[in-house]
Amino acid sequence: MDSSITRALYRDIVDFAHTTPTWVRHLAELWTEAGLLLFGVLLLVAWWRSRTGELRAIALAVLAPPVTAAGYVVSESLKSLVDEERPCRTVTEAAASLVPCPPYGDWSFPSNHSAIAGAAAVALAIAWPRIAVLTVPMALLMAFSRVFVGVHYPHDVLTGLVVGAFVAALCATALLRPARALLGAMRASRTGIVLWFAGPGPAPRPAHKTTHAVRVP
Repeated sequence: MDSSITRALYRDIVDFAHTTPTWVRHLAELWTEAGLLLFGVLLLVAWWRSRTGELRAIALAVLAPPVTAAGYVVSESLKSLVDEERPCRTVTEAAASLVPCPPYGDWSFPSNHSAIAGAAAVALAIAWPRIAVLTVPMALLMAFSRVFVGVHYPHDVLTGLVVGAFVAALCATALLRPARALLGAMRASRTGIVLWFAGPGPAPRPAHKTTHAVRVP
């Protein structure tokens, strides 16, 4: 993206942020960090509810946290290769950021928060499809909040979302088979904590009793 375009978008969003009510700004400042905690809670809930499900369900739920972490690692690796300064220091014509500008050396591209949010949203949607209506908007809001509070360019958060989502989907697909095999073995274990982690699986279906009609002579 042309730097002049992304600088202008950043300036417009940050200037707009300063026109919003105080409670909106405080909410954005809270969400930009607390949103990651909510993703963590949802990852935990996804694992817990899948313990009584089929092997595929528990495997995808167990994979969700590590593939989210993989999205972060890839994003952080890119950040170390691209030394892009934060817009809160370089776009001097924009209003001040709502939160303190990260220190020099904490580069801007891509956004790690957005990468984590994108990865968690996709990982959760794969493991728990119905929750996508919540996790996808959460990830988009997380990405927007990083520009809103003034610490990232729009192209930083867009790239972070795409990188996180792609890495999570790729890793979940690649690791599903070995994860199913491992969890299947864990469910056969007699060790309490291992069985607790893997879950008991679905309850066995009751056997159907066959009744024979008695013929009256």
